[in-house]
Amino acid sequence: MTRIAPLHARLLIAAAAALALSACSKQDDNRTAGQKLDGAVATAEKRTDQAKAEIKQDMAEAKASTEATADKLAQKMDTATGKLANKVENAADKVSATVADAAITASVNAALAKDDKLRVLSINVDTVAGAVLLRGTAPDAVSRDRASRLAAAVKGVTKVENQLEVRG
Repeated sequence: MTRIAPLHARLLIAAAAALALSACSKQDDNRTAGQKLDGAVATAEKRTDQAKAEIKQDMAEAKASTEATADKLAQKMDTATGKLANKVENAADKVSATVADAAITASVNAALAKDDKLRVLSINVDTVAGAVLLRGTAPDAVSRDRASRLAAAVKGVTKVENQLEVRG
């Protein structure tokens, strides 16, 4: 909208210049006042039409520029939104995996606690991406193997690495 006021000013200046030039022309000495006025009006109309054409062109260029800028902004926003969505999804996946691993660890600990020989022992259970690591001591080889079977039977366990040492 700020471009409209300067364009109106151009029109007024063009009309005033046309009137001034037509009034000062030496060729106009032989014409009547009416003829001079008609010539000035014709010149003003011509310049007004030119100014209108320039305004129309300026408006079209401004519109095209605005549309191009809006398209670029929309693309940048789409890219940023997509990146943010990916980050949120990745964070959610990590949280979900961590919660699942914690649930597996708790289930393995519960299964070991139900076993008479294993519950009295301090067995460390760690879970990463469904893989369970057992560390600590077992009273005998049979109890060590039973710890592996109990851990493997828990839903979500993909692998069991038994590092229990037999001390009996």
